[in-house]
Amino acid sequence: MRRARCPAAFALWMLLASSSFAAPLVTAVDAIGMTVSDADRSMEFYSKVLGFTVASDVEVAGDAYERLEGVFGLRMRVVRMRLGDEAIELTEFLAPRGRPVPNDSRSNDRWFQHVAIIVSDMDRAYRWLRQNNVTHASSGPQRLPDWNPNAGGIEAFYFKDPDGHSLEILHFPSGKGAAKWHTAASDKLFLGIDHTAIVVGDTETSLRFYRDTLGLQVAGESENYGAEQEHLNNVFGARVHITSLRAPSGPGIEFLEYLTPRDGRPIPADLHANDLAHWQTRLMTSDGKHAAGALGKGRFAFVSPGLITLPESELGFRDGLLARDPDGHAMLLIAP
Repeated sequence: MRRARCPAAFALWMLLASSSFAAPLVTAVDAIGMTVSDADRSMEFYSKVLGFTVASDVEVAGDAYERLEGVFGLRMRVVRMRLGDEAIELTEFLAPRGRPVPNDSRSNDRWFQHVAIIVSDMDRAYRWLRQNNVTHASSGPQRLPDWNPNAGGIEAFYFKDPDGHSLEILHFPSGKGAAKWHTAASDKLFLGIDHTAIVVGDTETSLRFYRDTLGLQVAGESENYGAEQEHLNNVFGARVHITSLRAPSGPGIEFLEYLTPRDGRPIPADLHANDLAHWQTRLMTSDGKHAAGALGKGRFAFVSPGLITLPESELGFRDGLLARDPDGHAMLLIAP
């Protein structure tokens, strides 16, 4: 005898099943991009100081690229560089030129974003950066305290690239971080990119964008505070709720929600892709139309007027959409 189904229970089961097995919208974090004032100068810095290698160097212009980036009359040079398995993209707007990173930027301002580069030896990496006269953002390398079970023993240091973009070198102790950071060739000092970190105003609001819409998975959380965190971020009284997310492939995306102080400034409404404070993280999706539809349904802000088809694949993709998360961080969704 067949048991009668409860319509409400069956509907709930179907919802849970579909959410559990649905493929994530984002299949990989492809690259972390930033706008630079001089591509040649930035290439020299990232290659000679940090060990990146050039993967491609292209120049593009035209209506499709203008609509993609939301900048009229653009001509841009895009340099893709690799470190290990991960990539960054340096974009110089030859026209029109944008504004510099604000001189008074702080680590708890919402436009803060950094790339976390894994090193095999923190002391040796710091000495090398000092020899190359990098600008400090932290007072010096910090070892996070052992009382913090999720972050204890991690060593970190913030510094700046020639345009003022924030960078971090990071060293994981045994038992923390991805296995590949502990099995890399011992002769290499700079190993690859673990994640990009962004300041968010509210973790739950950001999760609605990255987890619930894009399909990234939460990989870990911690709450960091104390003298070490204050000196790392160079923010007095810093108490930071950190949430790490991962796509199936590529570096992670890390939320930095400052519980204190709460005086970080929002991303300016008139920040454009040619401004040097602009970052854009490239996220791969297998279906650009579906991605655009999901973001539209979630009422998230678009920079592009919609999904843009490029005339060629010089940038490594044909369909793209630049959108903003709830705090205004730019995410470039790309499809083959």
